[in-house]
Amino acid sequence: MRVNFTVNGRQQEADDVWEGESLLYVLRERLGLPGSKNACEQGECGSCTVRLDGVPVCSCLVAAGQVEGRDVVTVEGLAEFAKQREEHGHGGACGTGGGCGAKGGVSLDEAKRWQSKPGDSQTGEGVELSNIQQAFIDAGAVQCGFCTPGLLVQADALLEENSSPSDQDIREALSGNLCRCTGYEKILDAVRLAAARQGEAV
Repeated sequence: MRVNFTVNGRQQEADDVWEGESLLYVLRERLGLPGSKNACEQGECGSCTVRLDGVPVCSCLVAAGQVEGRDVVTVEGLAEFAKQREEHGHGGACGTGGGCGAKGGVSLDEAKRWQSKPGDSQTGEGVELSNIQQAFIDAGAVQCGFCTPGLLVQADALLEENSSPSDQDIREALSGNLCRCTGYEKILDAVRLAAARQGEAV
């Protein structure tokens, strides 16, 4: 089958997709976006986390056919997604306690309106890093890097919903993302740092 959907603000078409093929496989093998990592393929590790219509999901558990006409943001498009959110106020009500509905994050309508600029690289190279990406670097939260893309996507969603998370909020939000290198403390430091910088920018 053929699947048409938006990835990082660009319309994409994947041909000859097998009915049981995962979104993760399509992103990595058909569209050349290797940022989302293939680890457990059971939705347990979080390494393949992407945002589907604004909501973080394990792309290994999403059938490719389910994304027809929908919007996907991978780690490659995270910086531009965050920039668009800042410019257009997406998620602003969440950060100030204004409420975002039951699931939080950006609404479906907001996600559909998001578009990356034509000059941006599909792989995310050559664009300014998002707040959370820079915080991961500055806090030394990256070791082997395998889990990092999923952690970045999940942490970005957390900070969109809650601009001043407690340590418990951070731990709960990242509980579905496993890391075998860092011991997690530097990852928590990175999210705290990103939240502090986000607060200063307001």
